[in-house]
Amino acid sequence: MSLKTTLQNAWMRRGALACLLWPLAQLHAGAVELRRLLYQQGILKSWRADVPVIVIGNVVAGGAGKTPLVMALVKHLQAAGRHPGVVSRGYGRQHNKNDNCLEVLPGLPASLCGDEPLLIRQRTGAPVFVARQRIHAVRALLEAHPQTDLIICDDGLQHHALRRDLNIAVFDERGVGNGWLLPAGPLREAWPPTDLPKQRPEPQAVGPIDLLLHTGQTAAFAGFQSRRALADLAIAADGSLVSLDSLKGEALTAVAAIASPEAFFAMLRQRGLTLACTVALPDHDKFDDDSKSDDLWQSGQRVLCTEKDAVKLFARHPDAGQQLLAVPLVFTPEPGFMEAFDTQLNALLPPPTKAA
Repeated sequence: MSLKTTLQNAWMRRGALACLLWPLAQLHAGAVELRRLLYQQGILKSWRADVPVIVIGNVVAGGAGKTPLVMALVKHLQAAGRHPGVVSRGYGRQHNKNDNCLEVLPGLPASLCGDEPLLIRQRTGAPVFVARQRIHAVRALLEAHPQTDLIICDDGLQHHALRRDLNIAVFDERGVGNGWLLPAGPLREAWPPTDLPKQRPEPQAVGPIDLLLHTGQTAAFAGFQSRRALADLAIAADGSLVSLDSLKGEALTAVAAIASPEAFFAMLRQRGLTLACTVALPDHDKFDDDSKSDDLWQSGQRVLCTEKDAVKLFARHPDAGQQLLAVPLVFTPEPGFMEAFDTQLNALLPPPTKAA
């Protein structure tokens, strides 16, 4: 069992390992509080963009479904006639002096911009910029795309340097785990055990959590919920579409380099597919190990992957044809969440002007 898996299991209860790490969690809590005070007193400065900024993040370590929500909101805003842009740090990407701030374009390798920013750009067509400092990404995006009327920040609830107008917290089935801060628990910051707090202990520049969405199959506590389901059609490496139903009865290989690979495998099985082999890899794996990548094809079985993994695997195996299929995720927040989001946004921006 890997160290990561051991910690994740320990974070779900207040057992021996969590208790052993509890003193370190108190140091973490002190650092978080000190940083909050420095921003609150103006010793550390925050910056406000000329357009509203919406942050979608999580309070627990690890993926909780932020990127599907980012894409869903971008498409929702575009349908309403708005012009959103997206910024991200581009987790896992290569850094050098020349690409500290980078616009994500459809043909860009995921190694340079990150798999999630590239997926957002491909799925939505919205301008996406990545940078170590989110402020740099926001400035570059607004300069390159002046028609942008709001910014969505993929992650960054704890990034106080960028002022924001709307905070959205995302949780999965884990909820807050054992309720302790890192490394004794999964929390990046203190959080009440149930319900949505009226106000987080943060400076006015950061503000409260305005909306809370559960992205898992079951909600851990009160808040809006969303529904996840696999699309009926998979996308092949050659661009063709393949019905999932047509794959029933065929022995398949499934690979996932996401926060919860087993959730993807379970959804495939729920659709009646036979997974003869499953390959679970670390989140954001680069698939740059030739032996590991080649193992996927040794059985001769068709390979299914997530869309996030496809931005890397399709580029690595351009001649795979229909032997490599990406299965999109259909992510649908409940109507009440979208209504609440629109209400909050309309208080920040005038109604969009749609072209005749």
